[in-house]
Amino acid sequence: MLIYLLLGGLALVAVGLVITYNGLVQKSQMADNGWSDIDVQLKRRANLIPQLVSTVQGYASHEKGLFTEVAERRAQAMAAGDDPAGRGAAESALSQPVARMMAVAEAYPDMKASQNFLDLQQQLADTEDKIEMARRFYNGAVRELNTMVQSFPANLFAGIFGFRPRAFFEIQMPDRAVPKVDLGGGS
Repeated sequence: MLIYLLLGGLALVAVGLVITYNGLVQKSQMADNGWSDIDVQLKRRANLIPQLVSTVQGYASHEKGLFTEVAERRAQAMAAGDDPAGRGAAESALSQPVARMMAVAEAYPDMKASQNFLDLQQQLADTEDKIEMARRFYNGAVRELNTMVQSFPANLFAGIFGFRPRAFFEIQMPDRAVPKVDLGGGS
């Protein structure tokens, strides 16, 4: 009788271990999927930036320093790799000169009316929205993984199986230049 209780207890522990391991794998895969989505959108943005630079350059060729900075920051962002903290810092650094370039575009009415520029601006805005959605999905998946890795009883086995808490992905977006609207009637 004691042997059956012991075997039953071992079977319960084995089932619990399998369920815990599979849960950790599932959470890890969700985080990997989220990171992949972020990477795709960041690459899409990086590919749009040279087109945007060449469009703005046609109107504001005297902004060479800004264009050089955008190119350098883009290269750094693309070389940042898969570390969420390093990639986030590099992408944040890229966002600053891109926002300044968009502000420069505001000074050129002909450029603002250009269909090519408007299309690129819309694509960039759509990509920024997709990056934000992918970032939220990834950070949610990371939160769930980290919670499971740090919760009992999964924390007893997570380290043994190679599961570690992951870093969240953050991009510090510069404040967009908001156009000033005067509704006072010009008085």
